[in-house]
Amino acid sequence: MGARAALSRSSSRLLEFLRTEEASAALLLAAALLALVWANSAMRDSYAALWSSVAGIRIGDFGLVMDLRHWVNEGLMTFFFLVVGLEIKREIVSGELRDSKKLRLPAIAALGGMVVPAGIYLLFNAGRSTAAGWGVPVATDIAFALGVLTLAASKAPLSLRSFLLTLAIVDDIGAIVLIALFYSSALSLGWLVSAVAIILVIVIAKRLRVASLIPYIFLGIGLWLSLYHSGIHPTLAGVVLGLMAPAAPLRRSPDAATEARHYVDEAASGPQGDVESNWVAIGDIANGAVAPLDTVETRLHPWTTRLVVPAFALANAGVEFDMPVLTEAVTGPVGVGVVLGLVVGKPVGIFAAIWIATSLGIGRMSNDVTPRMALGVSALAGVGFTVALFITELAFESPRDIEASKLAVLLASLIASLLGAFILRSANSAKRSRSPSTPDAPAPQARRTRADRRVG
Repeated sequence: MGARAALSRSSSRLLEFLRTEEASAALLLAAALLALVWANSAMRDSYAALWSSVAGIRIGDFGLVMDLRHWVNEGLMTFFFLVVGLEIKREIVSGELRDSKKLRLPAIAALGGMVVPAGIYLLFNAGRSTAAGWGVPVATDIAFALGVLTLAASKAPLSLRSFLLTLAIVDDIGAIVLIALFYSSALSLGWLVSAVAIILVIVIAKRLRVASLIPYIFLGIGLWLSLYHSGIHPTLAGVVLGLMAPAAPLRRSPDAATEARHYVDEAASGPQGDVESNWVAIGDIANGAVAPLDTVETRLHPWTTRLVVPAFALANAGVEFDMPVLTEAVTGPVGVGVVLGLVVGKPVGIFAAIWIATSLGIGRMSNDVTPRMALGVSALAGVGFTVALFITELAFESPRDIEASKLAVLLASLIASLLGAFILRSANSAKRSRSPSTPDAPAPQARRTRADRRVG
């Protein structure tokens, strides 16, 4: 009974995460389209002026000055990576990443979906100054991919969505490692030691079961500043904090439910003037009964998906469609490498990895996922948008290469979306044609149970 309840909670969290990511895809698309229209309209100068305007913070001799685009990319996006870190931690503790059998196939598929696109990009850019852009076609955008999956295959099995989500999360882990290893500048040892010291303080605070979020907020700011000055990209502070977030309640009492019920009864029957203290006590019990991971993710996830990521798209997707950039994006080595890496490399790498893993018995796909569905999801993984644009800003120094790469990412993401949607719709049609009488009839419980045991 306990295992079934835990599975139900895990499934509901997955569905909640999917709904939030899918809903954010519309805002992300709207922000990207607005940026493109703005950057190519008569008001294009105002777009460039806005994001190049400089803002800073100064306290005594200490100052931090960046243009607005970098405040978004290095400041706001830290919250995006914090949520990514939290979701990775959740999946490790209680989700798909906890079960090595279920993790094996999407992890192998994600590896194939990173190696092949990078290899294709390097085929066109090896030996050039643009070779550093090999990380651009590596990452998958969770929000866009899940959004297209929902639109194209609204009745797709949950196992297919779970597979795509797990693949994208493993893909994000790979992108985070790439950013840390290959897209950080020369390291400053003093600031790096400061960052390590702050992480140790966070570990000690966790051991002491410090439940208040306020100390962690200040420690997180210190970690961000230390990484910023150390040469490591500061957004990785969000990942570190997310992975360190406690996944179990820090102050939950064994009798928390009984205590809360007692205060509720007192609030309902006691004098009106004493009600306030009862509700404060109930709030304390509730706060102690919820894991910090759940608390932070619940508060931040809606803001990152509905504000931070759209702001990032608005700041970075505004590419001017002038002829040199268009030519470079379509025929130049950067553009061709990015487009082919995402549109061809992603599906080929992922689907080939799935086929090899299942043929060798290393992993197994759920029985309700057909090969055509797997191919459709592999194509959808070519939607690179957010992290691909993020790495573009880190990989290139030439403004022309940056603009060409961004335009290539947008073009590739559009093609991958259409290709994945077409394959998934044809997979749905094929599935309906094979069982026209009861297309949505659930399988018997015994068969579902055996299939569940075979998944992974």
